[in-house]
Amino acid sequence: MTWRVSDVKGVMDNWAPPAWAASWDRVGLQAGRPDLAVTGVALCLSVTPGVVTAAKAAGANMIVAHHPLIWDPIRALRTDDPLVRMCLDIAAGGMACLAAHTNLDAAPGGVNDTLAAALGLEKTKPLFAADEAKQVKLVVFVPESHLAQVRDAVGAAGAGVIGAYTHCSFSAPGVGTFLPGDGAQPFSGETGKLNEEPERRFETLVPNARLGAVLRALFQAHPYEEVAYDVIPLENTDPLVGLGRVGELSETMDGGAFVEHARKCLSPAPIRAVSPGTGRRVRRVAVLGGSGGDMIARMPPDVDAYVTGDVKYHDALTAQMRNLLVVDGGHHGTEVLVLPEIARRLNAALEGLPVTVVGERDPFETA
Repeated sequence: MTWRVSDVKGVMDNWAPPAWAASWDRVGLQAGRPDLAVTGVALCLSVTPGVVTAAKAAGANMIVAHHPLIWDPIRALRTDDPLVRMCLDIAAGGMACLAAHTNLDAAPGGVNDTLAAALGLEKTKPLFAADEAKQVKLVVFVPESHLAQVRDAVGAAGAGVIGAYTHCSFSAPGVGTFLPGDGAQPFSGETGKLNEEPERRFETLVPNARLGAVLRALFQAHPYEEVAYDVIPLENTDPLVGLGRVGELSETMDGGAFVEHARKCLSPAPIRAVSPGTGRRVRRVAVLGGSGGDMIARMPPDVDAYVTGDVKYHDALTAQMRNLLVVDGGHHGTEVLVLPEIARRLNAALEGLPVTVVGERDPFETA
C-alpha cells in the first residue's frame, strides 16, 4: 500500500482539525506536496537540522512536527540564515513537513490529555474553552423516507456529538412545497406544477471544523436535486475541545508529595516548583503543555496545583499570591509526551507506514 502526504495529513486533520488552531498559529503542510508518496514519517516537537538528518537516516521523507517549521514569512533565500538553509535542505531532499500545534493542544487525546494521563489525572475536561471550536446547528428538510439515511450519514461524518453520545438530533413533521422549473429532475412531483411533500425538519449540532465533511455526507445521502438546508452559527463551543486540562488525583497529596509525583511522571525532564507555603493539599490539578505561565492569573479558584512550562518570575509571584502550587516541567518536558500518541494513531490508521519518533533533546541542560 502506497501512502501519500495527503493520507498522513488526513489522519492528523481528523484528529486535530486546523480550524481549532489559534488565529496567530501556522499549522498544516508547510513543505512538500500532498501527492508525494511517503517512505516514512519522523515525529518531533521542533524541526531542527538534527531532526532532518535523523529523518533521512531513518528513510523518512515526511516530518510531522508539533511546532511550525516557518513562523514568519521568509523574505530572502539567504543560505547564511540557518532556518532558510534548513528549509532549502528539506525542499532539495524532496521532503514534506506538517505542523500540528495549537490544534493538537486543544484536541481530545492531544498534548494536554497525554500530559494529564502521565500525571494520573481522572475525570479530566478542558481547562479553558476554545473559541476556535465553535459549533453550528445544521437544519435540513428531508422526505420521511430518507430521514434515517440522512441522519446516519451526517452522524458518521461527525455531526450530533454531545458528550459521550453520538447521532444526537431532533426532527419534526411538516409540509414542504416546491415548483420544479424547466430542466429540473425532481425526486417527486412534476415539472411546472406546485408540489407539496411530507417532510421532516431535521436538526443537529455540528462542530464548525467538521462542517465541510458533514455537508458532503448530507448531499450524498439526500435524495433531492437541490437540498434545502440552513447553517446557524452558535455560541456553543465543543465541550471536549479546549486549552489545557483539569482533573483530579485518585487521592489527595500534600504539596511536597505532589512535586515529587510530578518529578517522577515527567522524568527525565527537570522541574521547578513554586510553592505557596506549607500545608498545601493537592487533589484538583490543571495542566497546560508548553508555555502556560501567563495563564496562572486566569486559573479557576478550585485548582490546587498547576503543571505547565515556561513559567516566568512574575508568573511565579502571581502563583504565590493566589496560593497556587505550580510545577514547571519545561516546554519540552510537558509536550514531548504526545509524540508516542501521534505514532500510535498513524500506525493504526496507515498500516505498514514506518513511523519514527526522533529523540530530540531538550535544548536546556541542568547545570
